[in-house]
Amino acid sequence: MTADRPYDVVLFGATGFTGALTAEYLARHAGPGTRWALAGRNQAKLAAVRDRLAELDGAYADLPLLHADTTDTASIEEIAQSARVVITTVGPYVKYGEPLVAACARAGTDYVDLTGEPTFVDRMYVKYHEAAVRSGARIVHACGFDSIPHDLGAYFTVKQLPEGVPLHVEGFLRVRGDASGGTLHSAVGIFGDAAGMMRAERERRKVEQGPAGRTVRISRRPAPKARVGGGWTLPLPTIDPQIVVRSAAALDRYGPDFSYGHYVAVKRFATAAGMAAGSGALLALAALPPTRNLLLRLRTPGEGPSEERRARNWFSVKFVGEGGGRRVVTEVAGGDPGYTETAKMLAESALCLAHDDLPKTSGQVTTAAAMGDALIERLVKAGITFRVLDAG
Repeated sequence: MTADRPYDVVLFGATGFTGALTAEYLARHAGPGTRWALAGRNQAKLAAVRDRLAELDGAYADLPLLHADTTDTASIEEIAQSARVVITTVGPYVKYGEPLVAACARAGTDYVDLTGEPTFVDRMYVKYHEAAVRSGARIVHACGFDSIPHDLGAYFTVKQLPEGVPLHVEGFLRVRGDASGGTLHSAVGIFGDAAGMMRAERERRKVEQGPAGRTVRISRRPAPKARVGGGWTLPLPTIDPQIVVRSAAALDRYGPDFSYGHYVAVKRFATAAGMAAGSGALLALAALPPTRNLLLRLRTPGEGPSEERRARNWFSVKFVGEGGGRRVVTEVAGGDPGYTETAKMLAESALCLAHDDLPKTSGQVTTAAAMGDALIERLVKAGITFRVLDAG
């Protein structure tokens, strides 16, 4: 349906902080066979991004620039109809993301974003999953640090365990990173609308069918069953476990009864206590309009950490999987999680959808269900490690 379109990949939002990093990654790694373009509202800023890419490779001096504005439905429809895959970094997604999801679902265009906003993902499922199934579009949210390391890491771990038996997996995140303005605004939006998030989740549960004859669930244990190294662990209230169990619902390989626990691991009690207090404070401050506005002024979307700061950042997610009398410990690890590696993961997800031989899927799908082994292979070649640390 999309083979005769002029572009394999269109990147919407290239003038933002993560968008510019994604454009640079595509310039370095998309390959000469990939037809791609930049899209955005401000053509002068897009041209400036293109000029920077042309400094890397003069061939990009003529990279196409497309007009797209979330308030202009016709422009959004046009980029959806011109591409096989659309990448968007334009957030907060709950505020700006819906028109592009709707256009891609109607046009049969594959879509990837880097959202970590549960409300947005659930609303898009309710509104556009069936339309995407009918058109053949693959709508793949959370293709950055939220939630690729966790989703593909759990998938990688499950594949080391026996088939056809109950499985339990726990993920433990260690991280050093910085927040951009876009990330801050998305986080404040999530914490500031807890009631809306719960409503969206309930609406999704009304229409989404679970896996027939199988059980998948998020473990709500405040403390994990497993221990990985010293230090302290806390439950991690992010979108990642939701994505993991949706992959488990879609793939029989996760067994007849699958559960997943999600934690952050820190070395010192003071750090753990500070994180817990900080999350509570953010929830309280984001709930009130005056303090919410103060939080939003702390950093403007488009701002982010310097290259030098990003070079010092890293992440590691260790997984402990158990089932069928086996226990395995695995790890997914890489560099700067929020930006450098997120741009890499987002771009490679789009290239995977555009070029690789993948399972036939459609509708709102996860990275594990839609791309699985092919995307892991791409990420390993790009420098993100997936490895087995211990098996018994």
